[in-house]
Amino acid sequence: MSGWIEDLPIAANAALFLGAAVVVWISGTRLSRLADAIARKTGIGQATIGVLLLGGVTSLPEIAVAGSAALAGNGPLAVNNLLGGFTMQVAILPLADAVFRRGALTRAVPDPVVLLQGTMGVVLMALVVAAIAVGDRAVLGAGLWSWAIFAVFLVALRLLSKAESRLNWEVVGEPPSEELPDVETPRFTTRGLILRTVAVAAAIFVAGWVLSSTAETLAESTGLGQSFFGAVFVAVATSLPEVSTVVAAIRLKRYVMAVSDILGTNLFDIALILVVDLAYAGPAVLNEMGNFSILAAVLGILVTAIYVVGLLERRDPAVAGVGYDSIAVAVVYLGGIALLFTLR
Repeated sequence: MSGWIEDLPIAANAALFLGAAVVVWISGTRLSRLADAIARKTGIGQATIGVLLLGGVTSLPEIAVAGSAALAGNGPLAVNNLLGGFTMQVAILPLADAVFRRGALTRAVPDPVVLLQGTMGVVLMALVVAAIAVGDRAVLGAGLWSWAIFAVFLVALRLLSKAESRLNWEVVGEPPSEELPDVETPRFTTRGLILRTVAVAAAIFVAGWVLSSTAETLAESTGLGQSFFGAVFVAVATSLPEVSTVVAAIRLKRYVMAVSDILGTNLFDIALILVVDLAYAGPAVLNEMGNFSILAAVLGILVTAIYVVGLLERRDPAVAGVGYDSIAVAVVYLGGIALLFTLR
């Protein structure tokens, strides 16, 4: 955590937190529109844009927080932030489903690339659980498991980059997809769109770092354990970019892009464990984790798997317009937070 932020009075930290939240929200909303414009201008699919652009950009706050925590000698806090963020970001989808309110959101996402994203997220989290359970050994400045997880992440990116045109699945027996609205495309060149996207990404990076730093200061007086704090409070703060981009994408009726943003961000977040390990001055960072982190990772696997089931089944009934899968994820997430609190 930044020393000058820690030295500020509580009121100043609260004002910084709220100001950064506003910047993140506006930037995230703008990012969704820019991503939609880039997708239509270049012909790149919504799922690919979701994982490569939205997923990468909205992971920037996690990069800032995880890197600074590891450099400060708090590698376990950084990893718990990433694991908690993984689950927290999937828990954003019930909110998106509540905005959608036309039955289960997963019925409106007939794209096998999104299924591949969710499955690869489960694979990466399973590797994290295995690493914590059996232990790790440092090689070239990081644990062997950390290197392996990053290698699988690169394989996942390669699979996803080629999957857009190669997965020839076809959804049958469903009503036609809802017609996309005629959204006005910003009148910029592709280069102009990219430059504006870079500017928005920079705003998200800086504001996300301020969010996480002030959130840590505001929560320190509560007496909550450091692991619980990293997995819940910091994870919520750094997930605000995903909330704004997903809600904006849902309102644009870019449902594939919205879900792909979440699942894509999660792939990037788990890959950041290698960055944490390299920046951490202690032993292989996954050796420092325990039962708390295993439970946090298992929760991430569980909530993702629930949505993968919903994406496969695609006929989920709903309550008040919200799908059963979203309700299940919300219940599992809240129950998981309660369990994590007992292990803090």
